[in-house]
Amino acid sequence: MPALRDKAGRPVVVVTGMGVVTSLGVGKTDNWAKLTAGESGIREISRFSTEGLRTRVAGTVDFVPAEPLCAPELTERFAALAAQEAVAESGIGTPGDFPGPLFVAMPPVEIEWPQRRAMAQASGSNTDIDYDALLRVCATGQFHAYHERFLFGSVAEHLADTFGTKGSPISLSTACASGGTAIQLGLEAIRRGETDAALCIGTDGSVNAESLVRFSLLSALSTQNEPASAAAKPFSKNRDGFVMAEGAGALVLESYESATARGARILGVIEGCGEMADSFHRTRSSPDGKPVIGCINNAITDAGLVPDDIDYVNAHGTGTPENDKMEYVGAAAVFGERVKSIPITSTKSMIGHTLSAAGAVEAMVTLMTLQHQRIPPTINYQVPDPAIPLDVVPNVARDARMRHAISNSFGFGGQNVCLVLGGEPT
Repeated sequence: MPALRDKAGRPVVVVTGMGVVTSLGVGKTDNWAKLTAGESGIREISRFSTEGLRTRVAGTVDFVPAEPLCAPELTERFAALAAQEAVAESGIGTPGDFPGPLFVAMPPVEIEWPQRRAMAQASGSNTDIDYDALLRVCATGQFHAYHERFLFGSVAEHLADTFGTKGSPISLSTACASGGTAIQLGLEAIRRGETDAALCIGTDGSVNAESLVRFSLLSALSTQNEPASAAAKPFSKNRDGFVMAEGAGALVLESYESATARGARILGVIEGCGEMADSFHRTRSSPDGKPVIGCINNAITDAGLVPDDIDYVNAHGTGTPENDKMEYVGAAAVFGERVKSIPITSTKSMIGHTLSAAGAVEAMVTLMTLQHQRIPPTINYQVPDPAIPLDVVPNVARDARMRHAISNSFGFGGQNVCLVLGGEPT
């Protein structure tokens, strides 16, 4: 059978396995049921003290053990859970022998407060530790485990060992677009003929006191703590910031030829990807929306489609005043008056913003939306914003006919990625 090619003559890239862990639960089945029921996974933080903090809620994955408490450890655990489900569903290779590369989107890594305190105490200080003291303590060799754990590449290396991926594992961080970037790299590797399959993961376990404080200092977080389930309000007039969350999404990508040759079930198609950088500001996006507009248009063009072909948008939809308005401006420029009638929803209203994992988690949700022909709602949409006239599928899931959808990821520093996804090869 001849290989199936897209309109540009490139191999068609399909998805044969997906896995997920969010604050709603572990696995596709549990997450999909709760997302379409409009349930929230956002809750009061219990892992650490929030005394004195303005924000006390997050989308934490409390059912996965958090000790030792550090972001790289949780980031790896979430990734392993999601990847295990994705690889098992795909049925590709054999256990511990995945026939392709690994692309892992994850947060930046640094030694955290609990570990700093331990090193300060070892240096003879009960307060802080300066650089010279740090060198002396490290030279003793008693903190070798910290040295290994707090290397950026350690998460991907451990996952590569566990799943037996091929080649050097790629660790990447493009802010909140990271999960989309991981999928983009897998898509491009298969299109170039470098591999027939790729394991793409977006994962983040960085809900800790230090991260919470830093985002609070940026005035980026919602401060509506009661009830916690109502804190994330994307596209609402009374939105006041995003809600930090954690979790992971994993996708097994394959060429259509490889998947059909081994009789794999095809869950969807990665039809196209677009990116565009925005150097306007370290955190803010350009108010004219040009980088977002270009990113979306690039993705649609890469898929060989036109804007009228898009039936659904899984929005970045963080719930910050500026991001939601900017995303509307971008979508309106791409879709014109039709933007008011295209279903555009935010998964973050229920699970929060999973940061480095968001692009992968939301791509998976978008593919399931196409599979089931059912759109999860944007919950907490009680006060519409007249400046953002969108069909956000408010509060209740909706059945709809959809063939092509996009999933947006717009990160701090203007790192923008848009994926175009389809339900089946054409």
